[in-house]
Amino acid sequence: MSKKAPAAAASLLRLVVPAGKATPTPPIGPALGQRGVKSMDFCKQFNDRTKTVEAGTPLPVVINVKGDRTFTFVTKSPPTSFFLKRAAGIEKGATDIGKGKAYVGKVNLKQVYEIARIKQADDGMGHLALKGICSAVVGSARSMGIEVVP
Repeated sequence: MSKKAPAAAASLLRLVVPAGKATPTPPIGPALGQRGVKSMDFCKQFNDRTKTVEAGTPLPVVINVKGDRTFTFVTKSPPTSFFLKRAAGIEKGATDIGKGKAYVGKVNLKQVYEIARIKQADDGMGHLALKGICSAVVGSARSMGIEVVP
C-alpha cells in the first residue's frame, strides 16, 4: 500500500513591504514561491489593502501560509525608525553615536507621544502602558542619533 504524503506544515513569513508597491520580485516572489503560493495573488491583495496608506511607507507584514497553499496576512504599523526619521526630517540615522557626537536631528516629546500612540495600536502592544512605549521610542531615537527635546 502506498502512503499518503503528509500535509505541508503551515509556515509564518515576516516581510517589510512598501505600501501600495508590492511586486512579485525579490524578496516577496522567492519567499512565497518556495512555499507554493502565487506571489501575484499576495501582491494584488496587499496593494488593495494598503491603498489608503501613503505609497512607499514600509509596512511589516506577517504572512501565514497554510498547508493547502492558501495564505492570510496581517499588516502592522510602520517601524518606529520610519516615524522618527520623518519627524526629525532626516533621511537616515547617525552612523556614529555616543558622548560628544553630534545629533543628526531633533524630535520633541509631543512627537514621541504621537508615535507611541500609533505603535500602541499594533497587536501585542495594547497591554503595554503608553509611558513604557514612549520610553522605547525615546531609546530608539537615541540609538539613531536623534535628540529628544522637551
